[in-house]
Amino acid sequence: MEGGEPTLPTDDGSRAGESGAPRLGRRPSTTQAELSHVALTLFAERGFEDTTVDDIAAAAGIGRRTFFRYFASKNDLPWGDFDAQLDGMRRHLDGLPDDLPLMDAVCAAVIEFNRIPPEEVPWHRQRMRLLLNVPALLAHSTLRFKAWRDVVAEYAARRLGVPADSLEPQALAWTMLGIALAAYEQWLVHEDADLSELLESALRMLGERFAS
Repeated sequence: MEGGEPTLPTDDGSRAGESGAPRLGRRPSTTQAELSHVALTLFAERGFEDTTVDDIAAAAGIGRRTFFRYFASKNDLPWGDFDAQLDGMRRHLDGLPDDLPLMDAVCAAVIEFNRIPPEEVPWHRQRMRLLLNVPALLAHSTLRFKAWRDVVAEYAARRLGVPADSLEPQALAWTMLGIALAAYEQWLVHEDADLSELLESALRMLGERFAS
């Protein structure tokens, strides 16, 4: 971000530092990603269930009310800014040429969506271990995975000229989610594995084994 050091809004609606008076304590987290990192660190140290919203807010140097301006609940923290990522996936799909085969387009979008900057890999491993293994997060994950499938299904439906809730786009969306989760399971088991390579291998296998 530009324009000086960014800060979260304080609980009275102002911003720390605007009055010229320095804020005591740790510098506040400035983005959803940073706040998510703070939470992931605490989850690793204390466990998800034993870490409270107040713990996370205190560690981030913000108030409880400020926390809820960024995340609706503790369950949302491992997802980071997932809605923005979904918007990015929509834009990526919409920018692909219509003469690109549907499967090629969707496969490319799935790989791109799951491409992780090197510095984010350790955080993402923590995030996915939580999302795939913590019982309290599994039900919440179902809603997030549906939102991801909706992006794939809506694009496939437009390309196929059918409703998004019809069989073909829904089957494709579920298939892509299953492949992504299978790749993630392998990635979490093998510390030296590359997620993009696992996805590409699984998607290639789909085309080779099940192509008509």
